[in-house]
Amino acid sequence: MATPHYYRVLRIFARNSLVREMQFRGNFLITVVSNALWFSAQLILFNIIYGNVKEINGWSRYEFFAFMATGMLINKLIESIFMPNCANFSELIRTGNLDFALLKPIDTQFLISFEKLDLARLTDLVFALSLLGYSLAQLDAFSRITVMQVVMYLLLIGLGVTFFYSLMITLASTSIWFGRNQGLYDFWFYVTIFARYPRSIYDGSSGFGLALQSVFSYLLPILLVVTVPAHVILDKTLNPSWLTAVMVLSTIVGLFVSRAVFHRALMSYRSASS
Repeated sequence: MATPHYYRVLRIFARNSLVREMQFRGNFLITVVSNALWFSAQLILFNIIYGNVKEINGWSRYEFFAFMATGMLINKLIESIFMPNCANFSELIRTGNLDFALLKPIDTQFLISFEKLDLARLTDLVFALSLLGYSLAQLDAFSRITVMQVVMYLLLIGLGVTFFYSLMITLASTSIWFGRNQGLYDFWFYVTIFARYPRSIYDGSSGFGLALQSVFSYLLPILLVVTVPAHVILDKTLNPSWLTAVMVLSTIVGLFVSRAVFHRALMSYRSASS
């Protein structure tokens, strides 16, 4: 059996997603406008906050905006590429259409993960990149940024996307055992909300705050997913410095664990014909 050309398959998926979006152009435009309004509301909120304080635990206005843009880049890639597919996984199980995915001569996890794209959310990357560029310009950082910093930043963005994908596909895989896992998706949103803020905001806080910082830095290191690449592009000192290694190792481990959980779940799947 010939090995499938994965890049060509991705192109087909992207083209099909574009065709679907253009069939409902009104919905596409409404989603883009809604996301733009949410983006504007976030900017207004933190502009008001920084109008009253100079910095928040070592993060000035434009440093935080660069952090926020980094978080948007990671989250929008997750929400536009992987979330529609992971959310549809339980529906494939319920209807028995997972049988057809298993029969296709291509890796099942690849097919489940990339079949649909939410192109409306993908347009939010323009807002994120604009905010990042504006923030770095206000910080006069372009004259100091090196090629190595940019390369490291992009690699860490990729690692952040991979880490969140591993978490999401692991939760999606539990649909085979639980049937519906809406509560687990709620758990994903509630937990990942901590990644919207820099890790250092928990410094000097109460014991509960420090406990959260430790748990979400080492056991489930979602605080590092955005904080580490933001420190790199801003050339801020990361304390402790080995947190970058923690993020890289956690991403690699998470990817292997999620792969193992996915295959273990498929072994428990009973087809619609059985």
